[in-house]
Amino acid sequence: MASEETQTMTPTATPPAPTGTTEKQAPTRAWATRLVIVGIVLAAMNLRPAITSLGALLEEVRDGLGMSGSLAGLLTSVPPLCFAIFGVMAPRLAKRFGPGAVVCVGMAAIASGLVVRPFIGGTAGFLAATALALAGIAVSNVLMPVIVKRWFPDRVGSMTGLYSMALALGTSLAAALTVPMTDALGGRWQTGLAVWAALAVAAVVPWIPLVRERGTPGTDAPEHVSPAVRQEDAGLRITHSRTAWALAVFFGLQATAAYITMGWMPQIFRDAGVPAGQAGVLLAVTMAMGVPLAFVIPRVATRLTHQGPVVIVLGACGLAGYAGLYLAPAGGAWAWALLLGVSNCAFPLALTMVGMRAKSSVGVAKLSAFAQSTGYLISIPGPLLVGVLYQHSGGWGLPIALMAGLMVPQILIGTLAGRNRTVEDEVAARAATA
Repeated sequence: MASEETQTMTPTATPPAPTGTTEKQAPTRAWATRLVIVGIVLAAMNLRPAITSLGALLEEVRDGLGMSGSLAGLLTSVPPLCFAIFGVMAPRLAKRFGPGAVVCVGMAAIASGLVVRPFIGGTAGFLAATALALAGIAVSNVLMPVIVKRWFPDRVGSMTGLYSMALALGTSLAAALTVPMTDALGGRWQTGLAVWAALAVAAVVPWIPLVRERGTPGTDAPEHVSPAVRQEDAGLRITHSRTAWALAVFFGLQATAAYITMGWMPQIFRDAGVPAGQAGVLLAVTMAMGVPLAFVIPRVATRLTHQGPVVIVLGACGLAGYAGLYLAPAGGAWAWALLLGVSNCAFPLALTMVGMRAKSSVGVAKLSAFAQSTGYLISIPGPLLVGVLYQHSGGWGLPIALMAGLMVPQILIGTLAGRNRTVEDEVAARAATA
């Protein structure tokens, strides 16, 4: 900035830009930044209601569509399957159309899927419309860390915390309000699920001017990285990084725990004698724990050279929550909901580590797509297996034992993923020794 002013004051300097160009660029950049923040918050609020609203009404949906327990387990496995399939496409789409445009279309896909799925008729149509909404969620999942890294490279922790907090807020609102809204709107589960499309429509709005103004000075966030880093990221073979694999496995295990919780926890409480409305509120409490903690944990994580201690604390809370669900699911329901809510904050921690383990937004895009797509593939069998074990054992003992058993490798692998290193350095070191 100083050099530009010096050149303007020097008689031999090149002619200044046309009057008003510099003055317009700063305000343009400022409004674009504010709009990105609003867009990030609204988009994040839409990344889970399609799932938690279904969890709150799973029994009614099962009865209405004539689903067996195993098929309901398959339904709870659809989110990670779609996230794995569609998430891997996100970096290529973002490179061609821009991350903002892809997120905008993603929000529109969520709105369309949520409107259609309750009324399309039949299990196959319900699954197809759900997949459309989940495709929009998948690409947005992957691109959120990319947008944060590109627009806010010096505030990765605080901005990751902000959208993680918004994500947790949307998750908990859907869990808490779906049942009472369904009752207030006439008691039909179809209406209770469809109403969440309105939130997705609202999330489309802030991205539209950003997409239309793409290429206008100040609306694209320039990223200042060295030519060496650009060259590293251009040819980055992400699968050659041990940290990338550790992040992918950690992401998969925490996603397994999260989707089992979102899909089955209300049913666990209902089978223990807890009323349906209260079971939904308990899930909302679990999700609501992520509202403050999802903002705090990324900020703490970015201040640590090794995120392993945070991984261990969250895992210990998960083990305690599962023990409580096994021993006294109804008696200590509120305590177990709180503990599992703390444990579920492994998600914002994983997103934060994705942003910290690569040097540029291009590297983050590749790492985010790999870690999330691979991780969600890993998580697919979990919710389905829980449904099968529940149906064939007639109780929740074996499913809860499975959940607790998976928490142990999550702690171990997460500790490895939390080491202070970047995927670019690991790939370069491997190439040098090859």
